[in-house]
This record gives sequence, structure tokens and C-alpha cells, in this order.
Amino acid sequence: MGLTFRKSFRILPGVRLNINRKSWSVTTGGSKGPRHTVSSTGRRTTSMDLPGPFGYRTTSSKRSRNRSRTRRD
Repeated sequence: MGLTFRKSFRILPGVRLNINRKSWSVTTGGSKGPRHTVSSTGRRTTSMDLPGPFGYRTTSSKRSRNRSRTRRD
């Protein structure tokens, strides 16, 4: 079984700094309403808890520079 490292620090009310072995991220928002997370790897996530067993999450990742633009002739 591998070892993991994850640590979360509260910087300001509603702002957290999350650190793990490979990257870090900043999360804004609280338990009520949407949360926005921006990672050092370029990943952006918006999530929100809904009543009951439901939840909402959308994630976008940084696209590769080679693929992001198409050449026009």
C-alpha cells in the first residue's frame, strides 16, 4: 500500500490552501453555495452540494498548446 500526503490550511474565512505530493490548489467558497478550485496543474473545478445524495461538479483542464489552436490556410 502506497503512502499519500495531503494537507489543507485555512488562509482566510472561505479560502483554503490544499497541498499534496504533486501539486497545490486554492479553494474559495464554503459549505453553502458553490466552491471554486484552481490547481497548480491548471485544473479548474466548480462544485456544489445539493440536498440529499446529489451534488454538482464541473471540471476543466488546461489544454495542450499543440492542440488548442488549429491552423487556418
